[in-house]
Amino acid sequence: MSVTFLWFVSSPGLEVSHSTGLLDSVRHVKFLDSSKVMSRDFGSIRVEKDKEKGWRLCSLSTDMKYACVGRSGLESASNFPLIANVLANPAAGEVAVSSEQKVYDVVLKQASLVKRKLGATGELDAKPDIALPGNLSLLNEAYDRCGEICAEYAKTFYLGTLLMTPERRRAIWAIYVWCRRTDELVDGPNASQITPTALDRWESRLEELFQGRPFDMLDAALADTVAKFPVDIQPFKDMIEGMRLDLKKPRYKNFDELYLYCYYVAGTVGIMSVPIMGISPNSEATTESVYNAALALGIANQLTNILRDVGEDASRGRVYLPQDELAQAGLSDEDIFAGKVTDKWRNFMKSQIKRARMFFDEAEKGVTELNEASRWPVRNSKNLSIL
Repeated sequence: MSVTFLWFVSSPGLEVSHSTGLLDSVRHVKFLDSSKVMSRDFGSIRVEKDKEKGWRLCSLSTDMKYACVGRSGLESASNFPLIANVLANPAAGEVAVSSEQKVYDVVLKQASLVKRKLGATGELDAKPDIALPGNLSLLNEAYDRCGEICAEYAKTFYLGTLLMTPERRRAIWAIYVWCRRTDELVDGPNASQITPTALDRWESRLEELFQGRPFDMLDAALADTVAKFPVDIQPFKDMIEGMRLDLKKPRYKNFDELYLYCYYVAGTVGIMSVPIMGISPNSEATTESVYNAALALGIANQLTNILRDVGEDASRGRVYLPQDELAQAGLSDEDIFAGKVTDKWRNFMKSQIKRARMFFDEAEKGVTELNEASRWPVRNSKNLSIL
């Protein structure tokens, strides 16, 4: 049985005693801060906080309600920021990092790229055009085609991007198109022919793209974008991992598993986009907190998609609702496949909608920290899924 351990910090030092004895199986754990290693001995838990840095909510709470992770200058909806959580198996004496902490590692890496860029130049403006196969007119044509695809499939989001600077909106179009093409691999008209090997080839192509060797015109637009902006490859690779899950995993036993899936297929979009959107020069929030908000928006959008598409997913044999929460509500997959709408179902859906709204609320806190011209398309995506 997995047990979720939570520990909080509300002041530079806080004593927390445990009464279960389960922590005895985990005597010493190290947590990495961006500035130092913090060690804790769990006889009783002593937690110290960097006096110059606050910790952000990072929670898998026992009632399965998540919020975003990491450190932030933004206010949390919780009374206590949560440093981290682990899933411990007392019998095996093992400690497994939660899905949330895995995602936070990606957030930290991407935020550090942006902070290095800001530290070097004080801004996130794009670099000049780089040399790619073909000439500049072909590159402009590639970006224009990305814009056309965005306008065709995400009209309202596209209109919002027109308020951005030309460099930023072209880059967002390129990212949008790559994400859409990736999603179409498993949800498009040829999805039945897609194999894990095909996804492996798509990932190899991505790696070539990041090395400045695009395969086609649309790849060329993204290759130019990632050369100009401090974008890391990991969120892109993680999105492909989400597609792999769609091929092999039709059920999610709890929200920890579902959270990781939502990050893979949608939270990644937010992390990809922050370097393009830009952070307001007047923002006093930490870079990590802006990424946390972007991540929360992606999670919120995907949770909304899941709730909207229950019937469509069921027709494909997929159930993206946490199995343990369905069971707690007295429901089963059979109820979903039968399309039964009962009071039990309505109450269950209310709780799922409440969770999605919590992530939207978390995302809203970060919108005002973005470059002013980028806020409109982000606010639009609160109501429209990008993919």
